[in-house]
Amino acid sequence: MERSVVGIDVGTHRILVLVGELAEHGDLRIVGVGRVPARGIKKGVVVNVAQATASISEAVEQAEQSSGYQIERAYLGVTGAHITSRNSTGVVGVSRRDHGIGPDDVDRVLEAAGAIVLPQNQELVHILPRTYIVDGQEGVRNPLGMHGFRLEVEAHVVMGSSTALQNLRKCVNEAGVQIGELVLTSLAAGNAVLTENEKEMGVVLVDIGEGTVDIAIFIEGTIWHTKSLPLGGEYITNDIAIGLRLPSSVAEQVKLTHGHCMSKQVAEDERFTVSPYGEGNPIPVPRWKLAEIIQARCEEILESVQQEIKRSGYDGLLPAGVVICGGTAQLPALRDLARSIFELPVQIGIPKEISGLTDKVCGPDAAVAVGLVKWTPMWEEGGGWRTVRTPWFRRVMSWLKHLLP
Repeated sequence: MERSVVGIDVGTHRILVLVGELAEHGDLRIVGVGRVPARGIKKGVVVNVAQATASISEAVEQAEQSSGYQIERAYLGVTGAHITSRNSTGVVGVSRRDHGIGPDDVDRVLEAAGAIVLPQNQELVHILPRTYIVDGQEGVRNPLGMHGFRLEVEAHVVMGSSTALQNLRKCVNEAGVQIGELVLTSLAAGNAVLTENEKEMGVVLVDIGEGTVDIAIFIEGTIWHTKSLPLGGEYITNDIAIGLRLPSSVAEQVKLTHGHCMSKQVAEDERFTVSPYGEGNPIPVPRWKLAEIIQARCEEILESVQQEIKRSGYDGLLPAGVVICGGTAQLPALRDLARSIFELPVQIGIPKEISGLTDKVCGPDAAVAVGLVKWTPMWEEGGGWRTVRTPWFRRVMSWLKHLLP
């Protein structure tokens, strides 16, 4: 039996909606794709509700037409500099010791870890368990069924601006889609491009989008650190526009068509033609000159990522190196440049274990959307991520428990 799952990746450059069919054994088949230019989005945040809603609606309609499904519910990726995180701990007593630790105990200990004082205008997005401790026994991955008196958790708590998240929800809802869950984009991307062995050994996922760079550090099979930086491909485009005196739309096309991240790898005689401001006819431009502009900005982005990795304190625990995805990861020689800066193994992250319309989602720019569609089986396997339950949800569940015999 197959069922459909939808993921919506709202980026600064484009909106990508995917419809997938999940088989019982977990295989994912992409059956619908909607991809449109993003309007009303800046650095992962809505800046024009009407424009953003129109873009999302158009992408949803495309995905519906190509898949044959009517989209009613979807997982939604969230990013932006407003996203923050911290590590927290929770402790509870096991409620039914004779029966072992149950789902309610796990939910309670995660709620305890999430019971932190939130900054003003902030809300919880994820409570991500790093490791559990049962009666002092450390390193427990999944405590369900274990016997014990005391359950502890070390968790990674992700928060975001209530205003930014509500505006994003509003746009998706007005496009006729209910949100199943908000998912941090770096977690979704890691779900699509990382192997379990890489997560176990220690790896950094770097998603370089148009408006943000999202970082997630995985160690011992789970998330240890996340960060969103207000950098991205649009800065490269702006540098090209200024350096070559081009309109932004032309600079973006030049980046995609002729871009390169290492000027020394470009032949001196390579040329392409553009029409700068103030020039009546197209003029030839050395490709190495373009590469110099791109290389300088990419070095700045990658060095910022390296600083964040060192700031986390986990830089010595990453033998699997760095996996880069996102639209900017498609630039030639970015991998070589990253190797020289990180001095670690570097790969370009490509979505794994998918079938169907793979020609439309086979690049690193589709990692987040594919990861969103794959999010459901990850949740259902148990012992993994936990959805943050709203106060309204908790009140309803408490009310129902009083009614049940």
